[in-house]
Amino acid sequence: MITTTTRLRLQNICARIAQGESVSLSERVYLQKFADRDRSVHSWMNRAQRRQHQGAVTGLDKMLIDMDLGSCDPGDMHRRGDDLGEWFGNADPWLRRD
Repeated sequence: MITTTTRLRLQNICARIAQGESVSLSERVYLQKFADRDRSVHSWMNRAQRRQHQGAVTGLDKMLIDMDLGSCDPGDMHRRGDDLGEWFGNADPWLRRD
């Protein structure tokens, strides 16, 4: 359990990361220390990193960010025009059938 003061400080750091503002190395180390021990802090950090990389996001990508699903890697983002049928097209027949 983290104190209110610590939580606010960590959320402030995450907000600055998400907005692309400068964050010192000592602040990042401080954030990482708590993220390694607390799933909530880890989730805040991941969301902030995704928002920083992806900027203003809408639709499915926004939902994935809000649910803390997916990768922080910007290359893993959902792209318009992607077709799930096409993605499963080369799958084994049992998988395509389901």
